[in-house]
Amino acid sequence: QVQLGESGGGSVQAGGSLRLSCAASGSRFSNHNMAWFRQAPGQEREGVAHIDTGTNVTAYADAVKGRFTISRDNAKNTLYLSMNSLKPQDTGTYYCAAVITRPGSGLLDQSRYGYWGQGTQVTVSS
Repeated sequence: QVQLGESGGGSVQAGGSLRLSCAASGSRFSNHNMAWFRQAPGQEREGVAHIDTGTNVTAYADAVKGRFTISRDNAKNTLYLSMNSLKPQDTGTYYCAAVITRPGSGLLDQSRYGYWGQGTQVTVSS
């Protein structure tokens, strides 16, 4: 069983950048497919980005394509989300999630992921 802990959130003005980290422990990080999700106040949690284990193939939500980059460092057991050109609508709590079996067509479907961190808050002001 893997344990996940996010960090790196904060407050930034529109157009700024942040880099989120997700530290994994307790199980072999390199065996897990990973993803970032976010939840804005009063809204459903939505998928942001996914990265495969092994191949490092990535997938992104349309809303963040070209602005966000997901990456992983298996030697450090850490997942990252680099966020550039941030917009107020990017505000929310960001969660990392893990699953061993690749979700297939539901790469950004939260129901496919079994392990979750506690979240880190990102606030983007206009």
